[in-house]
Amino acid sequence: MSKKLEITLTRSVIGRPQDQRATVKALGLNKIRQTVVHEDTPAIRGMANKVSHLVSVKEA
Repeated sequence: MSKKLEITLTRSVIGRPQDQRATVKALGLNKIRQTVVHEDTPAIRGMANKVSHLVSVKEA
């Protein structure tokens, strides 16, 4: 069984650089407190790490 990550948008993307906004959108997050579940892959980990100040990550 592969591990999953629960990624929740905790802070607004207003005033953030365009690349950070694009990363949040690529993760599938649109609204604050929205949570998405992704496979635990290096690509998803890297995206979550890039916007770690805007999201919270939990292993599911």
